[in-house]
Amino acid sequence: MKQELKDLLDLLDLEQIEVNLFRGVSPDEGWQRVYGGQVLGQSLVAASRTVEDETRTAHSLHGYFLRPGDTTIPILYSVDRIRDGKSFTTRRVVAIQRGQAIFSMSVSFQVGESGLEHQFDMPVVSSPENCPSEAELHQRFAADIPESFRDRIEKPRPIEMRFVEPVNEYNPQAMDPEQHVWIRTVDAMPDDVRLNQCMLAYASDMTLIDTSYRPHAIGWGNDRFQVASLDHAMWFHKPFRTDDWMLYHQDSPFSGGARGFARGTIYSAQGELIASVAQEGLIRLHE
Repeated sequence: MKQELKDLLDLLDLEQIEVNLFRGVSPDEGWQRVYGGQVLGQSLVAASRTVEDETRTAHSLHGYFLRPGDTTIPILYSVDRIRDGKSFTTRRVVAIQRGQAIFSMSVSFQVGESGLEHQFDMPVVSSPENCPSEAELHQRFAADIPESFRDRIEKPRPIEMRFVEPVNEYNPQAMDPEQHVWIRTVDAMPDDVRLNQCMLAYASDMTLIDTSYRPHAIGWGNDRFQVASLDHAMWFHKPFRTDDWMLYHQDSPFSGGARGFARGTIYSAQGELIASVAQEGLIRLHE
């Protein structure tokens, strides 16, 4: 297994320090605050480990980012076992640093059931093989990338992304508030439905809020621009593997009040709708 994926799996492998209490750490990657997808993924791991019936998998989660996370100290995840029903199990997770909540999330698990089915068709877009890799985009936009960012963005990443409509984050042009991104892990994943859900939760925060400021010709590297996730909701529709290509279709129907709203639908390479996402984020431009 590639080291960068192993490191991410280790990051998601929380230490249990007491009943319903887990401890996670953050990687030292030079960022000022904890990446939101990390807290999402770790919170889902903590909740999943308190659901003894392994046939129950998460079908929805709703979380709020309350304070910036500090990458230099551990994060404690406290799980409240709200309900264990015949078909559904509910958990509440609070992520804590220095005695204060930095994130809270409710998660619902369900036993496998069959029922009425329909779905939207997967958008028709270029295949991942015909889309540029991140390394190719870095070469294409090299002249615009600040030297201070180069070491961070050129590190091997555990999630591979191929952008159908790439944007130059360092010299952006106004684009439609919509994008399609192919994503997958860089190496094979274990055959664990819950772990693949936690991995997708981690990845789902990587590009979603970006969609809300694409029309405004601004990038996250702008010193006057402040961007941060405020909340995140996710629904898991079917089992999936994150080491296969998945198409992440994202759009942003609204931004205003220093907030951007974005939605996402995630499809398997075979066209199955496997997950849906919604997020609101802070997109504040300082004068």
